[in-house]
Amino acid sequence: MLSFNDIKKNTKKDYSGFTRIRLALMGDSATQLFRIALRGRAFEEKVDLEIFEADYDQIDRLIFDTSSELYAFAPGFIVIFQTTAKLKRQFYLLPKTGVRQFAQDHLDHLREACSVLQSRLTSKIIYLNFNEQDDREFGNYATKTATSFLYQLRKINFDLMAYSQDNPSFFICDLSYLISQKGTEEAVDVNFYVSADMAFSPDFYVVLARNILNIINAATGRFTKCVILDLDNTLWGGVIGDDGLEKIEIGDFKLGKAYLELQQLAKQLKERGILLAVCSKNTERVAKEPFERHPDMVLRVEDFVLFVANWENKADNIRYIREVLDIGFDSIVFLDDNPFERELVKQQIPEITVPDLPDDPARYLSFLREENLFETATFSEEDVNRTIHYQVDADRRKFKMSVADENEYLRGLEMECEVGPFNPFTLPRVAQLIQRSNQFNLRTIRHSEDDLRKMLLSDRFFTVSFTLRDRFDDQGLISAVILENRREGELFIDTWIMSCRVLKRGVEHFVLREIAGIAAENGFGTIAGEYIPSSRNGLVKDLLRDLGFFLDGSGWRLDAGSLPQEEIHIKKTTPRHA
Repeated sequence: MLSFNDIKKNTKKDYSGFTRIRLALMGDSATQLFRIALRGRAFEEKVDLEIFEADYDQIDRLIFDTSSELYAFAPGFIVIFQTTAKLKRQFYLLPKTGVRQFAQDHLDHLREACSVLQSRLTSKIIYLNFNEQDDREFGNYATKTATSFLYQLRKINFDLMAYSQDNPSFFICDLSYLISQKGTEEAVDVNFYVSADMAFSPDFYVVLARNILNIINAATGRFTKCVILDLDNTLWGGVIGDDGLEKIEIGDFKLGKAYLELQQLAKQLKERGILLAVCSKNTERVAKEPFERHPDMVLRVEDFVLFVANWENKADNIRYIREVLDIGFDSIVFLDDNPFERELVKQQIPEITVPDLPDDPARYLSFLREENLFETATFSEEDVNRTIHYQVDADRRKFKMSVADENEYLRGLEMECEVGPFNPFTLPRVAQLIQRSNQFNLRTIRHSEDDLRKMLLSDRFFTVSFTLRDRFDDQGLISAVILENRREGELFIDTWIMSCRVLKRGVEHFVLREIAGIAAENGFGTIAGEYIPSSRNGLVKDLLRDLGFFLDGSGWRLDAGSLPQEEIHIKKTTPRHA
């Protein structure tokens, strides 16, 4: 873990070329060290964080005065940090008749503040929950009476979680958890608190900053999509090729528990939608044996989307895995116990995340918890089936190899696409796709679920979602388009995102045909488009040109009545959920 001094040095470095994000930091205590930690930690994430630091204890003024400098700054993210110490003072100033309502009153005020913010800004809000403090006037009985501060504080933290479920643009930085892991003695510097009203030690602000950057990364589409796992001495103790099935360490006994817990974590990640793959220097038949025959294995062969076991260079095998899955190296985590292999992969593929696992396997799990490599901003039912989708893709590739040409392959897929405007059923899934899509994303504008709801109520916008199924499986939502009436006679493509899984099947031409249909039905003669480059959407750099758009002085244009003539092997169907 980097120290505060290390992070502070980062603030003097060159951020050019990094993703730029505007963030407002508001606190009821001094936030100078917090700002430095955020700015310096952002450098490690290749993010140029432009920070508006509010004046001391001015949260309410800035939020409820909609002419304040906060609204002029228009941040992409707002971090709100209220301390337990100030919360406790408010509690003890209440008359005894009011303490039972304290948690509800706090949440009501926060809900009102967020409502004002979200009516004027498109910012995502990151709220720090409260670390526990108790003066022990009730002792352990504080857990049984609603009149204790501890009871009300815990209720606030619980109510915050419930509120965040109903507000997709509201995220919680789990300060309570972080302090429970670090310990109050390490997190709090009483001298800083007394002399400068700094709630935490300088190094703990780095911990907070790191977790907030994790949330920002996930909310802007930068998150782990695949974990590639070594086998020997990573998923079990010992070397399967030398020790044999009976002697490898795995199970609820001694060091086997450490490997068992790591497998349990991997299984949970897979069920959450993160792909698992194997990259091992081994003979494939031997490497698969524990998954097929050992009674204590949590993971099985079918849990992996790819199983690569051979004697080739691991960096080359990881390149192969990335190519097959068609995801970025920066969305892959590689876990390997061998320092040599880790260093080789780091040197040859610098974009990939390669944690330096502890020498002691007993510390694997606690180390990975602290690294927090698997942050997410969304979760849906479709995530659970992601591994199955990628496994079916392999069957699709085999079918493609068996036919004579591309058109025969596309006809043989028997593709059907449901097309319709966003609705209450598709809205959360569209919002998630917008957050997750990086490569096929024309403008990389991250509209939240709240933003989409507002668009549905406006006659300026047209929305279209596309789901796809073929003879092999139902791939669910694969594309979403938002069109805006920006000026008379012209329909602008505000958002066009698509899953890379369906590339080279004619879907982009099918989608364009639907856009042109909407334009014609509503009297628009021209379709306008824009490509905003990001670090990961180079895939669509030439999309508009390839689809027949022409570039004039103000952007890309296409006559809605003159589409390129492409044979499309996709049948349009009516949505099952309207």
